[in-house]
Amino acid sequence: MKRLIGFIAICTLLTDGFTQEPTSWRGPTRDGHYPETGLLKQWPAGGPEILWSFEDLGQGHSSAIVDQGMVYTTGMSNDMGFLFKFDLKGNLVYKKEYGPEFSESFYGTRGTPTIVGDKIYLFSGYGKLYCIDNESGDILWNKDLFKDFDGSIIRWGMNETPVIDGDIVYITPGGKKNNIVALNRHSGDLIWTSPGKGELTAYCTPLLFEHNGRKMLATHSESYLMGFDAATGKMLWTQSQTNKWSVHANTPIYHEGRLFYLSGYDQGGGMLELAPDGNSATLKWTYKKMDSRMGAAVLVDGYIYGSGDSRVWSCLDWQTGKEKYTSKEIGIGVVIYADGMLYCYSQRGELALVAPDPSGFRVVSKTKVALGSEQHWAHPVIYDGVLYVRHGKALIAYKVK
Repeated sequence: MKRLIGFIAICTLLTDGFTQEPTSWRGPTRDGHYPETGLLKQWPAGGPEILWSFEDLGQGHSSAIVDQGMVYTTGMSNDMGFLFKFDLKGNLVYKKEYGPEFSESFYGTRGTPTIVGDKIYLFSGYGKLYCIDNESGDILWNKDLFKDFDGSIIRWGMNETPVIDGDIVYITPGGKKNNIVALNRHSGDLIWTSPGKGELTAYCTPLLFEHNGRKMLATHSESYLMGFDAATGKMLWTQSQTNKWSVHANTPIYHEGRLFYLSGYDQGGGMLELAPDGNSATLKWTYKKMDSRMGAAVLVDGYIYGSGDSRVWSCLDWQTGKEKYTSKEIGIGVVIYADGMLYCYSQRGELALVAPDPSGFRVVSKTKVALGSEQHWAHPVIYDGVLYVRHGKALIAYKVK
């Protein structure tokens, strides 16, 4: 019996050790931070070396994602969506069609895939959630969020990256009854559903976070930021957040009991303080100038860095919301963080290495993303010393270590 108990214990430890953590959009902590070290603190005069590029992705705005030594992204050709898988040298492993993609305005793919072990999860602009076999690229199951959960299409197509925790995948149909749902990630079966505020979804990938031991979700609908219990789907609190086009594409940031949120069209952002049990939230401050539509923000050493429709980059004190600076040195855009530096990718195609300094916007190095086409909207990714930038039909791998 002792041997049997010991054997079971060892098997349990081994199983836990091999449990796959999801490879998520905007990094492992979903906040734009990448756990890289030994990166360049200054780039060569012509910009970082391009290790490889692939210029036949088709149309799209989804980011790349790297998992288990493979690079993934999506693109659209002839109105159909394709999943691409590359090795780290840029060799194409496969290109797999998965279904129709958004071809009505700002054409192409939107949400970034999420990967957990042998499964890939992606969400199309037309509201289909796919579970795909990582090895073969074959579809294992799919859910039509419009037909299965009474969701509704939004103006610029569904834009969301599936959020996964253990055996659960969270996604937002945006229906009046099934506003946000939790599904079994292996089968697609419904675990729970919440009506939320009964509004349309708002292009936002939810934030999954832990607050005083309680797992919670925060996401936007048309005119509200909402907080949910991740285990039950119970809506715990709401905060009014409106703008002209009901676009709230930025995932909030959680840190030590507080939640920062921001969206565009002159709306800006604000700070909520959560009650210890997470059942309520209090607005602490707001700030209008950091009104990014889709570029997000990062928190570094007590300061928030980001840009917005007001055409400036700005820095805020996390606790007070006090503005530390504004700058127009580069165009507004996306920001991520790694190894003590900000990586800013502007809508003008500028790629800048910036020191996170609350006393001023300090551009250390800058280059231009010349490959690709159309809008510079995709969020960059850093993995093993390589910066991956998606620009329309092109995926570019820069050496930054």
